[in-house]
Amino acid sequence: MRIPSSLHALRLCVGAVFGFCAVVATAQETFKIGIVSFLSGQAAESFGIPAVNGAKVLIDAFNKGQGPAPFNKLGIGGLQIEAIYVDEAGGATKQVQELRNLYEREKVDVVVGYVGSGDCLAVAPVAEELKKFLILYDCGTPRIFEENTYKYVFRTASHATMDNVAMARYLKARNIPVNTFSMINQDYAWGQDSRKDFMLSMANLYPNAKPAVDQLPKFGAGQYGTEISALMSQPADLIHSSLWGGDLQAFILQSAPRGMFKKSQVVLTAADHVLPGLGNKVPDGTIIGARGAYGLMAPPSPLNTWWWDLYSKANNVYPVQAPYRMAQALMGLKLSAERAMAANNGKKPATEVLAASLRGSDWMSPAGKIRMSLANGQQAMQDTAIGRTKWSEEKKLVELVDIQRFGAECVNPPLNVKSEDWLKSGFAGAKCDAPANKKTADNSKAKKAKP
Repeated sequence: MRIPSSLHALRLCVGAVFGFCAVVATAQETFKIGIVSFLSGQAAESFGIPAVNGAKVLIDAFNKGQGPAPFNKLGIGGLQIEAIYVDEAGGATKQVQELRNLYEREKVDVVVGYVGSGDCLAVAPVAEELKKFLILYDCGTPRIFEENTYKYVFRTASHATMDNVAMARYLKARNIPVNTFSMINQDYAWGQDSRKDFMLSMANLYPNAKPAVDQLPKFGAGQYGTEISALMSQPADLIHSSLWGGDLQAFILQSAPRGMFKKSQVVLTAADHVLPGLGNKVPDGTIIGARGAYGLMAPPSPLNTWWWDLYSKANNVYPVQAPYRMAQALMGLKLSAERAMAANNGKKPATEVLAASLRGSDWMSPAGKIRMSLANGQQAMQDTAIGRTKWSEEKKLVELVDIQRFGAECVNPPLNVKSEDWLKSGFAGAKCDAPANKKTADNSKAKKAKP
């Protein structure tokens, strides 16, 4: 499904003496972006659609020149941004064809997209083969750049190793006892990698803790009665999960009434995006991550306040993980493309030049500084945060308390080191200074949230 944001056509009538009219496309140049995210299916409601909503309000602000400096130039370098939105549902084979269509038929300058790790693994080599600019805004598997080298493919957010290292460090920093832990993760690249990274992180920080129940349901399973029974029949001190989207919503709704969250400490590495929808159905004390310092855990800054208000006013709900990740991708694209255009006398440069301008760059986002410092400048690093849920009856929303922030160098592997090798080395070279581990309880954003 493709939805052009605008159509540029002009009906031109040549005088009656010639007796005909012609339809002529205008020559007005735009900066054309293909945006791919889930618009249907179990990942749409809590993830894909909020990401697209974030893209729409941000692109509108950019096109009007209403962003704060340095995002205040009209469009991208004076060119209006034209967005084409594509549904990510349908599987990897379908997404490869949709990617080709965006480049070859729609003639987009760049594709920004993909939530599913399987989709990212499928489309990245195709974009590289076509020599077309591709920005992965979300998908988490570290394998994208650890198994391949790319020139045209970028990811403007940290991969999932950060999520699981931060979670294990959070547990250790708070002296949460863990003698046994169980896991439930989806049976595809994202879930498999998250499971492995958490196990290796725990081996470093909780060497005596023993794995118990280990569940790998298929993506989109929806029903978890059997898995929940297994988890509760062998109660562990801790239950780890990287479930997300509709799967995570279903798991919480099915397990909480059965008392699972009371028997074990549940930790959810990618869960902030379900908080607005589930509200008080999320048990208090659940430890969650947001795959970055996003939403209620975003660091205070003028840029974050602007973004928070822009999104909240348009959508009547505060922004969470997905729109934050979309925003940082589009912000990085805007600044890098404008640098390339400035060096090209204000004209849109070739794809190679656009890509080269993003490589190795950095910029401020609502979630803090984003640095394209891994995988030869194609993969981002960023800070992250972990917190605990607490329902506010007064505000009618879930707040996050006991927030702890972690610097990028504390929870991401160093340059040219694969995630698995780094974890097995005992986090060799990690830099966890005092500010990165400072305990905070910053809930100022919660005051602005709307149920």
